Amino acid sequence: MYFVDVQGTLIDDNTKLPTRGAVAFIDYLNAHNIPYMVITNSTKNPSNEFLGYLNTIGLNIPHEHYLDPLMMLESHIDKHKKIAAYGSEPFLKVLHSMGYTLDYTSPHVVLVAIKEDFTPDEYAQMIEFLLAGSELVGMHETTLYAKNHKRYPGVGAILKMLEFATSTPYSVVGKPSIPFFEEALSRLQRQKAGSVFSEITIISDDVKGDLIGAQALGMRGVFVLSGKIRNADEIIPSLKISERPAEIYPDMQAILERL
Repeated sequence: MYFVDVQGTLIDDNTKLPTRGAVAFIDYLNAHNIPYMVITNSTKNPSNEFLGYLNTIGLNIPHEHYLDPLMMLESHIDKHKKIAAYGSEPFLKVLHSMGYTLDYTSPHVVLVAIKEDFTPDEYAQMIEFLLAGSELVGMHETTLYAKNHKRYPGVGAILKMLEFATSTPYSVVGKPSIPFFEEALSRLQRQKAGSVFSEITIISDDVKGDLIGAQALGMRGVFVLSGKIRNADEIIPSLKISERPAEIYPDMQAILERL
């Protein structure tokens, strides 16, 4: 059984097209009725829209095999709470379409998603809200954000900075939060009753933002070098032995060839 990441794993961070072997890997799982969940931290588009895009580029992922943070948001943040949200314009539009009230005067929650061009004034505003008592929530906890062949601080890095600056603890909606993984497991159990974390292999290009948290729950981590990290020596030597993934592959094709 598998949990499979999307950005940098199934699709290329720059072209947004399938990585080598990604289409064939999903087809293999479908053809052999192998239980799996595609778990992404994508938040720029409504869930059905992003899944529809994945389908159009050849990744035949049924809706029941898919989970993203937007599908978890309503269980994490009540609609009556005012939100100061920071992220891309498409993300802000999605929040509005979901019925959330965006407020940049006295918000209950500071909600952080990803974008490449956060400004110093935005960080200053977040800090003021947090010092005044707002909650701090991240849509996910990715370490790096890759776009246009550049790497930017991910949401996880921004959350750590804000926590350090304001002593405000944060919570996370998507990966690698325990509630997100538990929801993914619950949906996997609809495919195979009685499934447990120790039976699951998770495949991702983000060791700190995905694999370490998953491995702490008993999953087997597989690291692919098709995304944010192209050289394992950039990250693996800094990890504790217990944090290191079980296996490392260049891409999904290499994993498929081992099945």
